[in-house]
Amino acid sequence: MATKDDALGGNATDSKPAAAKKAAAPKKAAPKKAAAQKPAAPKKAAAPKKAAPKQAAAPKQAAAPKQAAAPKPSAAADAVLTRKTVVKADRIAIVAGLRSPFARSWSTLNDVDPVELSTQVARELLFRLDFPMDQLDEIVWGTVISVPTAPNVAREIALNLSQYRLPGFTVSRACATGVQSLISATQMILSGEREVVLAGGVDVTSHAPVVHKKHVIDVLKKAQKAKGLALVQTLAQLNPLDLLPSPPAIAERYTGKTMGEHAELMAQNFDISRADQEALAIASHANAHKATTEGWIAGEVMAVQTPKGIVTEDNLIRASMDAEKLATLRPAFDRKHGSITAATSSALTDGAACVLVMKESKAKELGYTPLGFVRGWEFAALDPRVNLLLGNVYTVPGALKKSGTTLADMDTIEIHEAFAAQVLSNIKLMNSKKFCADELGLSSEVGEVDRSKLNRWGGSLAYGHPFAATGGRILTQMLDILGQIDGELGLASICAAGGLGVSIVLERAR
Repeated sequence: MATKDDALGGNATDSKPAAAKKAAAPKKAAPKKAAAQKPAAPKKAAAPKKAAPKQAAAPKQAAAPKQAAAPKPSAAADAVLTRKTVVKADRIAIVAGLRSPFARSWSTLNDVDPVELSTQVARELLFRLDFPMDQLDEIVWGTVISVPTAPNVAREIALNLSQYRLPGFTVSRACATGVQSLISATQMILSGEREVVLAGGVDVTSHAPVVHKKHVIDVLKKAQKAKGLALVQTLAQLNPLDLLPSPPAIAERYTGKTMGEHAELMAQNFDISRADQEALAIASHANAHKATTEGWIAGEVMAVQTPKGIVTEDNLIRASMDAEKLATLRPAFDRKHGSITAATSSALTDGAACVLVMKESKAKELGYTPLGFVRGWEFAALDPRVNLLLGNVYTVPGALKKSGTTLADMDTIEIHEAFAAQVLSNIKLMNSKKFCADELGLSSEVGEVDRSKLNRWGGSLAYGHPFAATGGRILTQMLDILGQIDGELGLASICAAGGLGVSIVLERAR
């Protein structure tokens, strides 16, 4: 989630960003079938196979906060656990994943528009796999900040790849959009409508549309048809100050509050201390820096061509963060009583990510070894007026039930770090028997999150948060983590604007 004035980014230190190693290609078996038509892309050397990362001990993290008193009961207590369980015959496989570098908005990716960035990521993933394009049935792409000149980004990608008969559609579910694109692809495959789908997402806040007042738009529309004196009289209806566009803002239309203001309410409601928030931010950057310098994420990140050169690195990760300096930062949303600062908020970020999805049998037919499989997921909604960003705790129980697992079964856990306060609030409530009974209709708490399993390679506080691309980053990263630690199951959970959330359980392919 972005914060006010890009005080949103966990980067308020003097430390320099960590350097990333050159991206390596994902390890895939060569397809049995020759490509009927490759994506339109310049020829390049065959990508090297990705070596399995060396196993490393997960960094220790602070103990979970003490349990807070739960809010009052909700009328929709049991809704999260009453929906249909996902069918698991012929598993849905994630064959590969790839993303662009994630860059602070108005920095290294400032000159690449969302469609071009998406096309580069899609083309590179398909090229690395030497994928036979006649086997691709659909592109599903997500975006939160829509492109006025290209509202259906998915179809534009297909056209840029010279795939004129390849359909595509674009989805949006706020910060859960990246996972929504995967689930939409999964549902199409389960229904038999499609066999192979490329699912991704992009947001380039640097290219956010400029918004003018409705009065200005109306006057300019009339001016298009006016001539001579009538044109002058029409334009005279405008005050020069009216021509100033409204600055980009990440605020809830329904509540009128920004994401950061809602996170601040949660920090106060659930007694989340500033010290605990800053400890989580420090851990996120430390884990991301280690993952980058050790080369663990190298195969997930590609080089992007921009008008000003090639971009190869995430530029928000801090090699180190000074706890004493963080303690001196001013609160970003509640200047007088707040505890959330720029360092404990995710930054406005540019980036794109995608995954290739198909049935396990189809992957075998084409000669690919999957990274993992979709076990189960849950979307949910809650009243956004107070605790807007509790989508994690509302969706985790349903995802676990549908996948036939428990929280204790998870070998790694990814919780999107919109704000440190949001992560810590959700972790606290998952371990609250009263909250889980009153709000979720459960007979016991969801469970305690093992902090050593949480965001092992860092989270959105370190990498940033290009809204629709975050899901793709998290899913690919989680599968790579499972490979590194020789784990089986992973849980990913993302809160979203509007009081929404999604959780999904993935199983590593063996």
